[in-house]
Amino acid sequence: MIRITINGQDIEVEDQTPLMKVLREEGISIPSLCYHPALPHPIASCRLCAVEILSAEAGIPGKVTLACTLKAHPGLMVETDTEAVREARTKAMNHLLSMAPQSETLLQMAQRFGLQTTPPPDGCIRCRLCVQICKEIVGAAALRMIRINDRMLVVPVPGNCIGCGTCANICPTKVIRVEDRDNVRTISIRDAIIGRHPLLRCEGCGASFATPRFLDHVHIRATDHHPDVKEPHQYCPSCAKLIRRAIRAL
Repeated sequence: MIRITINGQDIEVEDQTPLMKVLREEGISIPSLCYHPALPHPIASCRLCAVEILSAEAGIPGKVTLACTLKAHPGLMVETDTEAVREARTKAMNHLLSMAPQSETLLQMAQRFGLQTTPPPDGCIRCRLCVQICKEIVGAAALRMIRINDRMLVVPVPGNCIGCGTCANICPTKVIRVEDRDNVRTISIRDAIIGRHPLLRCEGCGASFATPRFLDHVHIRATDHHPDVKEPHQYCPSCAKLIRRAIRAL
């Protein structure tokens, strides 16, 4: 038997015992994903089980290594929760989350061990195209970009959406979605609803095609430039095109 020190406590163990096994037997919990006691050799791929080996000499900094690859030897002194250890684990956790951002196992482990995780990618590249198009071309100004928890996010302006779907059509990464279901149009970005509107049916073919707010918006903007514009009809683009062709043929 040999004596090692873990978190300031002396422990007697068999020489060359894997430190991860010692920690588990002593009830000292550290994060780990790829370690399994049945395997003859550690994989050491997740790199979450970082610990710090302390030097017996004063003034010499410790060395961060992995508990799964470290074996007990005489005089070993280890700390499992230092600033250097937390930094190494945080780096490893964020690397894993970059590959599996929705993993509940990783997110719960990060929370349990107090690891500061980088927010997962949300599909938005912050190009602001949707914000500018909605404001300057459509004239609805239903989107804006603000800072939330040190991140710039595109968020809805409540009540401004007219349901045209231009933002979704222009979005280069298609993170803005339009869903037409049961005569209702829902436009969303991430988990935020930009707008939800009833859909009107075409007077020609009966298909759902536009929201009342969109048609009203178009009519108002048209009459601003052409006061003699007639009351808007409720024909979808396909039917309206057929009607124009029929009128020209008369």
